[in-house]
Amino acid sequence: MTVPWLSQTKNGIRLAVQVSPNAKKSEVIIDDNEALRVRLQAQPVDGKANEALVAFLSKKLKVPKRQIEITHGTSSRKKLLEIVDSGYTLEALEEKIRTI
Repeated sequence: MTVPWLSQTKNGIRLAVQVSPNAKKSEVIIDDNEALRVRLQAQPVDGKANEALVAFLSKKLKVPKRQIEITHGTSSRKKLLEIVDSGYTLEALEEKIRTI
């Protein structure tokens, strides 16, 4: 199954995420348009939401934080992340994210 928010790169897997800070709880939502949204409890101040995003995904995907990098959109709600050396295939990562 191919989704628009997940793709293979030469170094790993890329995730396109739309982040909503200041949420009541941190959670992953895949909407009807097949967009990957992450709501975070963290505030968008001094990079705290970016740190919280990496920590949240690291914990949920069981991947070390050092293997998750925000490659584009550090000051935007729309971000591109790259997960390297995770051991996941595209299909396995998609399934894992859908079960978070």
